[in-house]
Amino acid sequence: MKPFLRTQSEKYAERLEDLERLLASPDIMADMKAFRDLSKEHADVTPVAGRLKRYEQLEKDLAGAREMLADPDMAEMARDEIAASEAELVKLEDELQRLMLPKDPDDARNCFIEIRAGTGGDESALFAGDLFRMYTRFAEKKGWRCEVVSESPSELGGYKEVVIRLEGDNVYGQMRYESGGHRVQRVPATETQGRIHTSACTVAVLAEPDEAVAIKINPADLRIDTYRASGAGGQHINKTDSAVRITHLPTGIVAECQDGRSQHSNKASALKVLTARIQEKDRSERAAKDAALRKGLIGSGDRSDRIRTYNFPQGRMTDHRINLTLYKLLFIMEGDLQETVQALLHAREAEQLAELEVGSH
Repeated sequence: MKPFLRTQSEKYAERLEDLERLLASPDIMADMKAFRDLSKEHADVTPVAGRLKRYEQLEKDLAGAREMLADPDMAEMARDEIAASEAELVKLEDELQRLMLPKDPDDARNCFIEIRAGTGGDESALFAGDLFRMYTRFAEKKGWRCEVVSESPSELGGYKEVVIRLEGDNVYGQMRYESGGHRVQRVPATETQGRIHTSACTVAVLAEPDEAVAIKINPADLRIDTYRASGAGGQHINKTDSAVRITHLPTGIVAECQDGRSQHSNKASALKVLTARIQEKDRSERAAKDAALRKGLIGSGDRSDRIRTYNFPQGRMTDHRINLTLYKLLFIMEGDLQETVQALLHAREAEQLAELEVGSH
């Protein structure tokens, strides 16, 4: 095992002993908040300590098996045991490394995905519709709940802009690396010469704010406008000014919602999106400062970063950040995104591990 990993794992094992002692103390049991916090830490530390214990046991078993090699009657059994132990040691080391990685508390949150048409006019709006379908299909496959918060449909189909909310387990953690510029290359339906056009959309993935710790917005900083909802399904709600647009005056950030049945529910949704956008602005400004210090593989999630190309004539999708090319574009557009999401998560883990090792020297 790498020395830094062993040192870190041993710290976890020592901390587990401290936590078990603390959790048994009557003072802690009487303080619900302290008890909850320590219990959560106990749940995080236990898997590491358990794997370290198993690793140390295997090292002893391996040493014993190697001694048995000298006995001709036991050699074959010893070789089998050595092979099995060595394979499990590699697996345990990999698991320990992953468990040590710093966790972003936002990963467990629900998220908003904003899709905006960019360069390319009508074709870009159609592509925004394709991305919307790709993400909603992926959400269905994952068993997540999906709702449209606001939409601005385009005349020929697709969207100028659409915002969806996804709710489920670890949604933001899995979707966060979709932020950035998405480029499509294909022959538009309106193109008579069969020429390939390139157009683009931007995607921003925002963690839904935790109401307990969300930034507090001064109501005096908000301008709230109501208007008539339009677009698909609008006939039921066209009679009233139920759609809501909220502007945060100090930053100029705007959020709107027109999908709920009442002005009250639309205002609540728009406020959530607005808070998420303001938090994201703070986060991306911090990320830009960090990125100036070190250019991360996955990028800062900046919309100007071109992250992915969808090439229809060749049936391929390329993620430029990790040099991943998959020749199954039609399946991906139907929501088969798991392989891409997983590859991005693994790339980020590898990056974090490298940072951990550097930090430990």
